[in-house]
Amino acid sequence: MATTPRTAVPTLIGSVQRALRLLEAVGSHTDGAPAKQLAREAGLPLPTAYHLLRTLTHEGYLRRERGVFVIGPAAERLAGGGAVQNRRATLVDSLTHWRDALGVPVYFAVYRQGEIELVAVSDTPAAPAVEEWADFRETGHAHALGQCLLSQLDAASREDHLDRYPVRPLTRHSVRDRGILLRRLAAAERMQPIVEQQEYALGTVCAAIPITAGSSAAAMAISGPSSEEERLRSAVETLRSEVGALLGSLAFSISI
Repeated sequence: MATTPRTAVPTLIGSVQRALRLLEAVGSHTDGAPAKQLAREAGLPLPTAYHLLRTLTHEGYLRRERGVFVIGPAAERLAGGGAVQNRRATLVDSLTHWRDALGVPVYFAVYRQGEIELVAVSDTPAAPAVEEWADFRETGHAHALGQCLLSQLDAASREDHLDRYPVRPLTRHSVRDRGILLRRLAAAERMQPIVEQQEYALGTVCAAIPITAGSSAAAMAISGPSSEEERLRSAVETLRSEVGALLGSLAFSISI
């Protein structure tokens, strides 16, 4: 059986390092640069630079335009992934701040492409998040986050969601049918908290506030034991009063 030469791995690592140096060199020029300049800046022999530039262009990491090389779509996607991670970190930092300030679990969710999506949760062992014992996406009618998101939709989108995910009681406190839920959602006041008491999980109360960013629907929520309902209502009012300061860090998080 043939074996891989011992020099293969170091050679491969060296090729990757040289390719990265070329990418860095291209990235330092807004309008691109020719191969000879890039080879010089990356400290590479011109034939090596040509070979790597052709490979990077073929793979989409670079583009050649009017004799110069510029960053390609594959490299832009990599940079975009880093931006998403930065946005998520900013979001988590915001949730953590309010978790510590209020002493309760904090949630952030969006309504995207017809689905309820729980984007991030921040909790502690002393104040744990509600256990997702029934799929949050399918039970939006029964928890404050879902009700808050559904209240922000237009009538047609709301009806479409409930056609796909029919109202069904999860506990003895849950909303019983679609008509009751629709009347409740229609009565929800703009920017006012929505509170559900043991509708999703017995012994738990949850309160959510809408986060408005253009045409997108998003919501923040907190939860706690049902015995601490008054404290939770006070906490969500504090959160609502400060939501303006949060919009900068949360609005762009809708695109995560």
